[in-house]
Amino acid sequence: MQSYLFPLLLVPILWSLQKLVRWLTKSQPAPYPPGPKPKFLIGNALDIPSVKSSKVYVEWEKKYNSKILHAEALGNHILVLNSLEDADELLEKRSKNYSDRPHIPLVKILGWEFNISLMQFDDVWRLHRKICQQNFRKGASEEYDPVHVSKVNDFLVDLLSTPNSNLETNIKKLSIAIPLASMYGYHLESLDDPCVIAAEKSASEGGNLLITATYVNAFPFLGRLPTWVPFAKASRIAEEVRKNTKEMMRIPTEKIKKLMAEGKASPSLVTSMLERKFSSGITAEEEATIENIAYTVYGAASGTTTASMATFFHLMSKHRDIQRKAQAEIDEVVGTKRLPGYEDRPRLPYIEAIYREVMRIAAPLPLSVPHATLEDDIYKGYFIPKGTTVAMNHDPEKYTDPDAFKPERFFDASGKLNDDGRILAYGFGRRVCVGQHVASSIMWLVIVSVLACFDIGAPEDDDGNELPINEDYEEVGIVRYKINLGCSVKARSRDTAQLVTNLRME
Repeated sequence: MQSYLFPLLLVPILWSLQKLVRWLTKSQPAPYPPGPKPKFLIGNALDIPSVKSSKVYVEWEKKYNSKILHAEALGNHILVLNSLEDADELLEKRSKNYSDRPHIPLVKILGWEFNISLMQFDDVWRLHRKICQQNFRKGASEEYDPVHVSKVNDFLVDLLSTPNSNLETNIKKLSIAIPLASMYGYHLESLDDPCVIAAEKSASEGGNLLITATYVNAFPFLGRLPTWVPFAKASRIAEEVRKNTKEMMRIPTEKIKKLMAEGKASPSLVTSMLERKFSSGITAEEEATIENIAYTVYGAASGTTTASMATFFHLMSKHRDIQRKAQAEIDEVVGTKRLPGYEDRPRLPYIEAIYREVMRIAAPLPLSVPHATLEDDIYKGYFIPKGTTVAMNHDPEKYTDPDAFKPERFFDASGKLNDDGRILAYGFGRRVCVGQHVASSIMWLVIVSVLACFDIGAPEDDDGNELPINEDYEEVGIVRYKINLGCSVKARSRDTAQLVTNLRME
């Protein structure tokens, strides 16, 4: 027998032994929440969805008549919460026990342990969060406003130059350009940039492996087999992901050091860190932490911003009455002689309502980033064991007619913007998105700037005839994207076209 086959033959044996030990030592004070019936040895491994999971869990709610759902595979427990009430109780009020992340051996194998959103709930994570709060809290995050304005203005110029054929490319470029500039002072020229190419390869290959190679999490040695071993596909992919991840980290860091040496560096998180390092000095731990934060922001923000922006354009192409109402508010408050700015935000309640509704109706992370329990728990008579992965699904009952796009739902009876400003897409409890204020600023500025300058309509053929609007979304990993985005984007008037043209000259 070939020696390299031996580890593979161990898999079913170890799997069976693991299941047997857990069955023999099984002791629990209450039943698990409802869910699909587990099969012998494999549990619910065949039931847990790898695509369109949010829709599947809504179907489970109806099938098992419960908003709290449970599944188990290879000894790993999954709890799905389809109710905001339950999510608030567990992820907010009991956050001390529900602030961990699932232990995923593949994360380390892929070289992604630097990602703050995937870190375990420990002192290392606490240090990262402390520095994030220092830099991204509401007051401090305003330091990045000039970068946001500059990159959104570039986006407006791109829309005017290539309004329809390159819409998805322009959205993606902006979503990447902002975190690269604010974290590194690295100014993106095109999506052919080697840093972007490396990051995309790392994200797509690694994300796909996380979804499809769940067996590696059960038996991590399978992800560390020599790449020459036949059937070691996971090891070969992981090696490529690690290489591309290192390139993604190396390129902007080396570029900023070069620019600093030439006296040409732009302000950014990493620039500030390096300046302190070369002047007063910082600890190696703090330097590594700031580098990790920069990498995480780049990787996480670009994908979710792309998803939210695409949803905004899609919704505006469908709801032109809402678009016209928003434009009327902008014209009344701001006028047509300048672009709106952050100082106008308090005076544009309808734009604020559109922002909230865009983030509500198609959250880029429909299941949020899963939490995990640190200890056993009992909730509503159900047993939730230590280490359970906990995901929050979209709750259709918080808002009436939840599938309808209605910014008006955020106004009270007197016509004033209500206090329902919580964006569930940013997560819960101690693991709420640390960059939520920055993300909110970016998305609001995109919405108000685009509506001030452009009309967004349905896609058109070469003769200007409207085509059907595609409604399809897809989930890539835990992120939901609008696919086949088709819109017509036209300057609202000669004046707005001139406003955008002038930006090119600044």
